[in-house]
Amino acid sequence: MGKNKKSSVPDEQHLHLPRLSSLPPDVSVPIVDTHTHLHSTFSTYRSKYPSGQYATIFDFVRGVYTGRDVDAIIDVWCEAPVLKAQWRELADSALSEEDRRRDWAGTEYWFVMGNHLNSIEAMSHPRCVGWGEIGLDYHYDNSLRELQQEVFTRQLRHAVRLGKPITIHTREAEEDTERILKTEVPKDHKIHIHCYTDSPALAARMLEHFPNLYIGITGVITYSSNLNTANVIRHLTSSPSSPLRILLETDAPFMVPSNVYNTALKGLKGRLPLSHTGMIPWTAEFVANVANEARVGKEGDGTALWDAEKVMRVARENARTVYDI
Repeated sequence: MGKNKKSSVPDEQHLHLPRLSSLPPDVSVPIVDTHTHLHSTFSTYRSKYPSGQYATIFDFVRGVYTGRDVDAIIDVWCEAPVLKAQWRELADSALSEEDRRRDWAGTEYWFVMGNHLNSIEAMSHPRCVGWGEIGLDYHYDNSLRELQQEVFTRQLRHAVRLGKPITIHTREAEEDTERILKTEVPKDHKIHIHCYTDSPALAARMLEHFPNLYIGITGVITYSSNLNTANVIRHLTSSPSSPLRILLETDAPFMVPSNVYNTALKGLKGRLPLSHTGMIPWTAEFVANVANEARVGKEGDGTALWDAEKVMRVARENARTVYDI
């Protein structure tokens, strides 16, 4: 029998990232992750580090996020164990300030939900800030497109009736997503198109039609295989007076920002098996660099209007606007 190969998964100590070097020292820059899947993130952690030091979701958050200026997270409930049984424990654990200090290291914990029988009860919970994620995905075509559209329409109507902000998932379904949203959702409704990877043209049309729509930016913007998301940033920052209508998110445990490996984890052998909220600053820094490159190319004056701190502060205010957190 062949010898067992040594695991290529880096030691879990590498999940504890240092502060982004470009952020001003001794200044708190709040991190807000508007789209994370904590149950999936923790499950990935336990599968990759079965002897890891964190035994519960709460342990993980306290251990990995403490001291990293994580102001708020919005947990997106899609996993069956959460939807069927665990949602109440997670939601109730953040009801009081004392609870949040004890269980979440002071981080504001919120959630969105909208696709299960428990949704009616969960929607009335004080930590629920939206309906989602919902939408169309034609990349995998795991469900009939007509059925996806029917369910999407029904869920949008419920969200609008409840007055809840909507978290949208859309992938390679531009025409139908745009048509259904413009048909079913009032123009002033609050919308978060999460992990945006579709065309800049669609983003431009949606931003123009819905004044309270914001584009979710994840670590996927740092990938060389994805040009659309960076081009959306270039469009949004084409004028110094244009508002940067984005939300920062991780979609953890997916999409570790690639620039983490060029700075905080330079020289690391292997790749981290999961992303987490503490990686938001690297996504913000990449956004700032794209925005500044666009400005230099447009105006030729070499002026850098954006940095990671400014992007994070703008995104934090946008999170207040959309989710009132």
